[in-house]
Parts: sequence; C-alpha cells; structure tokens
Amino acid sequence: MDTQQEHVIAAVEEHNVRFIRLWFTDVSGTLKSVAIPPAELENAFNSGIGFDGSAIEGLSRVHEADMVIKPDASTFHILPWDESGEPCARMFCDIHTPDNQPARSDPRGVLRRALERAAKAGFTFHVHPEVEFYLFQRQTHPNGDPIPIDNGSYFDHVSRPVAQSFRAQAVTELEHMGIPVEFSHHEAGPGQNEIDLRVSDALTMADNLMSLRTVVEHVAITQGVEASFMPKPLIDQPGNGLHIHMSLFEGETNAFYDPLNDYKLSDIGMKFVAGILRHSREISAVTNQHVNSYKRLWAGDEAPAYIAWGRNNRSALIRVPSFTSTEGHSARIEYRALDSAVNPYLAFAVILNAGLAGIENGYDVPESIDTNINALSARERHIMGIEELPSSLHSAIKLAQKSELIAATLGEDAFDYFLRNKLWEWDAYRQQVTAFERSIQY
Repeated sequence: MDTQQEHVIAAVEEHNVRFIRLWFTDVSGTLKSVAIPPAELENAFNSGIGFDGSAIEGLSRVHEADMVIKPDASTFHILPWDESGEPCARMFCDIHTPDNQPARSDPRGVLRRALERAAKAGFTFHVHPEVEFYLFQRQTHPNGDPIPIDNGSYFDHVSRPVAQSFRAQAVTELEHMGIPVEFSHHEAGPGQNEIDLRVSDALTMADNLMSLRTVVEHVAITQGVEASFMPKPLIDQPGNGLHIHMSLFEGETNAFYDPLNDYKLSDIGMKFVAGILRHSREISAVTNQHVNSYKRLWAGDEAPAYIAWGRNNRSALIRVPSFTSTEGHSARIEYRALDSAVNPYLAFAVILNAGLAGIENGYDVPESIDTNINALSARERHIMGIEELPSSLHSAIKLAQKSELIAATLGEDAFDYFLRNKLWEWDAYRQQVTAFERSIQY
C-alpha cells in the first residue's frame, strides 16, 4: 500500500467517514457509483471491487463480464453533503480486467493512453474549461417547454435570489472537494449560468467536470430547481457550450508560447491547431455526441459550425485568446465546439491525439480568419476554403466510422460500442414525430 492510500485510510478514520463512493463512467459519459464501508477500503486498494462489466454501457461483452474497479487514492475527497446523514467521501476509479490489466474500454483509461502518448513526446496537456448550464423551474410551460428561473442575460446581476445563491453554493461545494473555481457568472440565456474551473492536467480536469455536474445537480435538488447540461434545451436561446482552453507544457515551459510570432504561438502550437482543424470533422461524433448537439452548433449563435481559427474570433472553431508578452505561461488555444453533455475523458483524448497528429506529421495551419464567419455567404466561405462541421449526428457518425484516429484513440471495444450506441440514438430520433411536424398544414 502506497503513501497516498495510507493517507486516505487515515483521513477516513479521522473524519469518521461512513461510506466511500467509488465513481467511474461508462462509454457514454454517465457517472456510475458503488459505495463501500471503511472496512472494505484496504481490500479495494489492494484487489479492487469486482462487478459485472457487461451491465455497464460499453465496458465489456457478456462473455468477458467480470471487471474490477480500483480507486485512485489521489482523487479522494470528502463530499460536502451528507446524503445518508453521515460523512461520505468519493474517489474516482480505474477499471481493470480480472488479471489486473487496464480495461481497454474504460474512458478514464482511454484518456490515460492519450496522455501517455503526449508524455513520450515530452508534453503534459493542460485544460481550463468554461462550463455552461441552464436552471429551470420544476414545472414546465403548458406547451411542454422548460421555464428558466430568470430572464437574465450575459453577466447580469439577477435580483432573484436563486441564481446568485445557486452559484455561491455550487462554488463552495466544489472548493470543499478540492476543485478550484476561477469565476462564475450568469450567461447569455435566461436562467443560464457558467462556472469556469482553474487550469489543471487533463485527467484531473475530466474528473473535476464529472464532479461539477454532480455538484450542480445536487445543489439544484436542494434549491428546488432543475439543472440542464443539454446542448440546446431552448429553441430561441443559446446552447450550453463547454469551451476548453488548452496548452502543452514541456516541464515548466509552455510549449505553445513564442514571443516572436504574431499570435504568440510557437510552431508546436500552430501544428497542434492544424491537427485539430484537419481532424475536427471526424472527431465530431465524440466531441458532440448527441442528436441535440448539432442543434446547438447550427443555431446561428456563437457556437462554431465552420472549421477555421483566428485571434479572438468567437465565430471560429479555434480561438487564440489575447495575453500579454509577460504572460507566456498563459499561451493557449480555445476549442469552442464542445458542449456540456460531452464525455470529457473521450473528448479530451481525441482532441489531444488530433493535435499531436498535427505536430508529428508537420501539418500546415491554414490562414487565420479574423472576420465573423457566420456573416459570410456560402460562396464566400467556399472561396476562402472554409469547411463545415457535420450538420447532424448521422453525418458525424459516418465520418467517425472511417476515422483511424478515433479507432486508435478509443480502442476496438469502446470504438465499436460507441458507434453502435450513436447509431441507436440516431435511429430512435428519426422515429420521433415532433410538434413542428404537426404544425405544418398537410
């Protein structure tokens, strides 16, 4: 037993923790949990906790059902709420086979493999996300639409107490779990909010995003409202984006920084951008995994539908934020296509591998676009060589089916399940009859 595991056992005893919740995700990004008492903690560290992997979406086939979850002691934190009336804690877990091999279909393991690839090239991958979500009243409008808790817009100081106290409680609970928050504010849509987490390595950040969703949903329950991370919950309002700021570091040095470049981006940073742009269409099924995701991308708001990059261009897929020459450590790019319903482990993995492909293969970055791409005509975009992201989940799936990058990143089992699951979602969606269709005069 290592030092971190011993620390966890001591902390459980010191704080009289009654249950330890072991968290992991399925391939779709749904959080799973099993609770153990303190008496089982040492065994969980040493041998893991066995479970039926075939009962979890995409983790294993029926004839390979036995799986083991092993808690990662570095993720231990006491939960800021006591669901059982007694102190509880949580740890994220890695999934293994019975012979103690990492499960190829474990989303956390998928990201670990991508990070190991980066490490072999001398890089660590840092991520800073902006997480958007809506807060709705518990009742719905007579037409079935959700009702936002307020009519606020971007950065509004909403007088109704729910939004203010909601963010304050959510931020407090996140910080109690060791998740540092940079800031929070009201977003552009009515009832829409944003919480930005401080930069960390990508694996920690993926864990933190899963924790953030849990915290937000918990606070919503306590305050009598409903939280939604749905990409596009309201027809005429902005969707829920998950903009991520990214950089590669070589030790303590930001590998994206070059003070002599016009964009202050190094050759490594430029090639990373080129890799993401080149592979952005084929990875869309992972970065935007739901039918509803494409209603956000193509809604005409600031969500990017076109494949381009530029400085401070919020209509571009990749934006290069401004920073001063004395802030070289802050050199980064912002990828704007992700939505808040994404599986962060898989999304970070495919984005990282796309960027690394650009570095390894020496991709040339296209010319930057510093105008509103949405305002250009289709002919102007064609002349400028600006391609589109897929317009539907079905289009994204067809591209993903041919993607060597996704197949190599996810691994055979997770790739196969992911495609089957997305095809099921598309087929189920195609069979729906909507109110819009009923409103047409036939």
